Amino acid sequence: MQPLAVAKIDDAVADHLNGRDPREPPPEFPITSQIDGELRELRVRFAKTRYRVLYERSRNLIVLLHVFEKNTGAIPANEIRKAQARMADFQARMDARPRRPPRAAGRDAPPPGRRP
Repeated sequence: MQPLAVAKIDDAVADHLNGRDPREPPPEFPITSQIDGELRELRVRFAKTRYRVLYERSRNLIVLLHVFEKNTGAIPANEIRKAQARMADFQARMDARPRRPPRAAGRDAPPPGRRP
Protein backbone atom coordinates (compact mmCIF):
# COMPACT_ATOMS: atom_id res chain seq x y z
CA MET A 1 0.00 0.00 0.00
CA GLN A 2 1.31 3.44 -0.88
CA PRO A 3 2.43 5.68 2.00
CA LEU A 4 -0.02 8.38 0.86
CA ALA A 5 -2.88 5.86 0.94
CA VAL A 6 -1.86 4.79 4.46
CA ALA A 7 -1.85 8.46 5.52
CA LYS A 8 -5.34 8.93 4.05
CA ILE A 9 -6.60 5.87 5.97
CA ASP A 10 -4.97 7.17 9.19
CA ASP A 11 -6.68 10.53 8.66
CA ALA A 12 -10.08 8.87 8.13
CA VAL A 13 -9.67 6.83 11.34
CA ALA A 14 -8.67 9.98 13.25
CA ASP A 15 -11.54 12.04 11.80
CA HIS A 16 -14.36 9.51 12.14
CA LEU A 17 -13.46 6.97 14.83
CA ASN A 18 -10.87 8.25 17.33
CA GLY A 19 -12.13 10.16 20.33
CA ARG A 20 -15.78 9.16 19.95
CA ASP A 21 -17.61 8.67 23.21
CA PRO A 22 -18.58 4.97 23.58
CA ARG A 23 -22.19 6.06 24.12
CA GLU A 24 -22.31 7.84 20.75
CA PRO A 25 -23.70 5.96 17.77
CA PRO A 26 -21.19 5.08 15.06
CA PRO A 27 -20.74 7.45 12.13
CA GLU A 28 -23.60 7.14 9.66
CA PHE A 29 -23.71 5.90 6.08
CA PRO A 30 -21.85 6.59 3.75
CA ILE A 31 -18.90 6.98 6.14
CA THR A 32 -19.49 3.65 7.89
CA SER A 33 -21.94 0.81 7.75
CA GLN A 34 -22.71 -2.35 9.69
CA ILE A 35 -21.38 -5.59 8.19
CA ASP A 36 -22.29 -8.38 10.61
CA GLY A 37 -23.27 -8.01 14.26
CA GLU A 38 -20.88 -5.43 15.77
CA LEU A 39 -18.51 -5.59 12.79
CA ARG A 40 -18.50 -2.34 10.82
CA GLU A 41 -16.66 -0.92 7.84
CA LEU A 42 -15.13 2.53 7.46
CA ARG A 43 -15.03 3.64 3.83
CA VAL A 44 -11.92 5.43 2.58
CA ARG A 45 -11.30 6.56 -0.97
CA PHE A 46 -7.82 7.44 -2.20
CA ALA A 47 -7.61 8.55 -5.83
CA LYS A 48 -9.49 5.84 -7.74
CA THR A 49 -8.96 3.16 -5.09
CA ARG A 50 -11.52 2.24 -2.46
CA TYR A 51 -10.30 0.91 0.88
CA ARG A 52 -12.32 -0.63 3.67
CA VAL A 53 -11.29 -0.69 7.33
CA LEU A 54 -13.17 -3.37 9.25
CA TYR A 55 -13.49 -2.57 12.94
CA GLU A 56 -15.47 -3.22 16.12
CA ARG A 57 -15.92 -1.37 19.36
CA SER A 58 -14.74 -3.05 22.55
CA ARG A 59 -15.96 -0.96 25.45
CA ASN A 60 -14.08 2.32 25.08
CA LEU A 61 -11.72 1.07 22.33
CA ILE A 62 -12.10 0.97 18.58
CA VAL A 63 -10.35 -2.21 17.43
CA LEU A 64 -9.10 -1.93 13.84
CA LEU A 65 -9.20 -5.48 12.52
CA HIS A 66 -8.51 -5.51 8.79
CA VAL A 67 -7.85 -3.13 5.89
CA PHE A 68 -8.21 -4.12 2.27
CA GLU A 69 -8.80 -2.73 -1.19
CA LYS A 70 -12.41 -3.17 -2.22
CA ASN A 71 -13.00 -3.91 -5.89
CA THR A 72 -16.43 -5.53 -5.77
CA GLY A 73 -19.92 -4.54 -4.65
CA ALA A 74 -20.04 -6.82 -1.62
CA ILE A 75 -17.32 -7.42 0.94
CA PRO A 76 -15.77 -10.82 0.19
CA ALA A 77 -16.55 -13.44 2.84
CA ASN A 78 -12.85 -14.21 3.39
CA GLU A 79 -12.22 -10.55 4.39
CA ILE A 80 -15.07 -10.73 6.92
CA ARG A 81 -13.72 -14.03 8.32
CA LYS A 82 -10.26 -12.48 8.79
CA ALA A 83 -11.74 -9.60 10.78
CA GLN A 84 -13.93 -11.92 12.87
CA ALA A 85 -10.98 -14.21 13.65
CA ARG A 86 -8.87 -11.22 14.73
CA MET A 87 -11.67 -9.94 16.96
CA ALA A 88 -12.08 -13.38 18.54
CA ASP A 89 -8.31 -13.44 19.19
CA PHE A 90 -8.47 -9.93 20.69
CA GLN A 91 -11.37 -10.89 22.97
CA ALA A 92 -9.64 -14.10 24.10
CA ARG A 93 -6.50 -12.14 24.99
CA MET A 94 -8.45 -9.48 26.88
CA ASP A 95 -10.47 -12.11 28.79
CA ALA A 96 -7.39 -14.19 29.73
CA ARG A 97 -6.00 -13.99 33.26
CA PRO A 98 -3.36 -12.70 33.27
CA ARG A 99 -4.26 -10.60 30.26
CA ARG A 100 -2.18 -11.27 27.17
CA PRO A 101 -1.40 -8.22 25.01
CA PRO A 102 -2.67 -8.18 21.42
CA ARG A 103 -0.18 -9.39 18.83
CA ALA A 104 0.72 -7.29 15.82
CA ALA A 105 -0.77 -8.51 12.55
CA GLY A 106 0.58 -8.41 9.04
CA ARG A 107 3.78 -9.40 7.35
CA ASP A 108 5.90 -7.31 9.79
CA ALA A 109 4.50 -9.10 12.84
CA PRO A 110 6.75 -11.35 14.89
CA PRO A 111 5.89 -15.07 14.83
CA PRO A 112 3.34 -16.14 17.48
CA GLY A 113 4.95 -16.75 20.85
CA ARG A 114 7.99 -14.58 20.11
CA ARG A 115 8.31 -11.17 21.72
CA PRO A 116 10.05 -8.31 19.92
